[in-house]
Amino acid sequence: MARESNIVHQYFKKKFEDVIILVKVNPIQFKGVEITLLPNGECEMRALEFDEGIMEDLATDGFEEASALEFNLYYSGLAK
Repeated sequence: MARESNIVHQYFKKKFEDVIILVKVNPIQFKGVEITLLPNGECEMRALEFDEGIMEDLATDGFEEASALEFNLYYSGLAK
């Protein structure tokens, strides 16, 4: 089994009218994090568990591939 440090995560992004959702997916363990960027500048995060169909679900819901840098700037609190 792959160690956590050897996993290449995948990142996705979807823009609504005034909300942005960023998602990090661990494609091996099907776990991840969702960041919701709200219009008032707040950032909400939650841990998620996915099933094997997550990539298809994200594509169906209109998510596009995103940058790991963008996700991690918000995740670390360096971007607002």
